[in-house]
Amino acid sequence: MQKPEPAATLTVAPSLDAFTREEWSRLSGADPANCRVPYNPFVSYDFLKSLEESGCAVRETGWLGQHLRLEDAEGLLIGAVPCNLKSHSQGEYVFDHGWADAFERAGGRYYPKLQVSVPFTPATGPRLLVGGNTDPAAARQALAQGLKTLTDRLGVSSAHVTFAPDQDVTALKEAGFLVRTDQQFHFFNEGYTSYDDFLAGLASRKRKALKRERRAALEAGIEIEWLTGGELTEAVWDDFFTFYMDTGSRKWGRPYLNRLFFSLISERMADDILLVMARRNGRYIAGALNFIGGDALYGRNWGAIEHHPFLHFEVCYHQAIEFAIARGLKRVEAGAQGEHKLARGYLPVTTRSAHYIAHPGLRRAVADYLEHERQDISAIGGILAEHSPYKKGG
Repeated sequence: MQKPEPAATLTVAPSLDAFTREEWSRLSGADPANCRVPYNPFVSYDFLKSLEESGCAVRETGWLGQHLRLEDAEGLLIGAVPCNLKSHSQGEYVFDHGWADAFERAGGRYYPKLQVSVPFTPATGPRLLVGGNTDPAAARQALAQGLKTLTDRLGVSSAHVTFAPDQDVTALKEAGFLVRTDQQFHFFNEGYTSYDDFLAGLASRKRKALKRERRAALEAGIEIEWLTGGELTEAVWDDFFTFYMDTGSRKWGRPYLNRLFFSLISERMADDILLVMARRNGRYIAGALNFIGGDALYGRNWGAIEHHPFLHFEVCYHQAIEFAIARGLKRVEAGAQGEHKLARGYLPVTTRSAHYIAHPGLRRAVADYLEHERQDISAIGGILAEHSPYKKGG
């Protein structure tokens, strides 16, 4: 196997404290001069460090840091992997509970496992982080092999790399990982100059339906605000956290993020954040949290304390498209699942993950399952694409 450097070394770090912000930025895209990929806010040092420092992704919540650090002969960081030892499968959005149940019924021990991901964040982005000062393919190979070695050394069942981009999946597949596919819905900005320009590309019936929906969402005297940068005050976060807790408690039972996390990301990366907030009768009643990347807007969390018809669609999807067009962003990634997004201009997109299963028997069973699952996902994606709201041939 080709090595990125003859004397490269790979070590494991229990937290982001083992890295400086500056060296991590050379890998994550925050330093464009030293990185080949567009900036992804979720793999930034500030986002990942805030998850750890707030106590959201730490040993006590089932996320024990096992971050890989690849250094060249001079000790310069040339690659890294955000990785955790997990005692459960919560907060991942690529579901392997069935694998765990089957393995444990057969007498195996599925947990703990290694998880390469951004905790609580179903957004594709770099997982095998590589800087601009080394051979990227060779560095990814070393990191992929390092994950297998760490899995075997720890004696755990498996390593999972979720929401990975194509170049990472290629390296992982070459290293013997199994590839899994899933589906999300993304909006693609085809050079639109305004939301009306986007609407003009839709079939007439779909265009009229969206206009009616947007009018109905605001009929109760609701106003929409975009807040970013210095507009993100602690009072605003207090309101949003109330929405987040209310919705999260009903959907998941226990919301993953705490109040401190929102303060930390506001302090460290406010210019990368967009809050779409809905106001009625002088107070905020709903909001959606988005992150602004180098070429994309990422929708994350939504919540409300008043419920009005179509307000969720307006705050989460229509406003995101408007903001992306205004900022010249190439796409909006609206989070996990949701066929209802299709009618609102979001198209089916295949997402990928890669899985190293140490036990031969479990590996064979998972490989067979994934083969059938990939066929199903592909077929469903084709069917959904036929129901695109866009004009045929447009």
